Amino acid sequence: MSLKPTHELHSRRFGRNLGVGLVLAAFVAIVFGLTVVKVTSGDFALPKIEEQN
Repeated sequence: MSLKPTHELHSRRFGRNLGVGLVLAAFVAIVFGLTVVKVTSGDFALPKIEEQN
């Protein structure tokens, strides 16, 4: 039972999938970084809830 060499289509598809994965990871990292900066900057505050009597 021999293994067939990978087809050229699979190598192109792998390269495209790797590129999309890296772009997605970069987008997630940017959103996470912006969230951390916004929360730790001190400007972020939860709205105050007024008690009703």
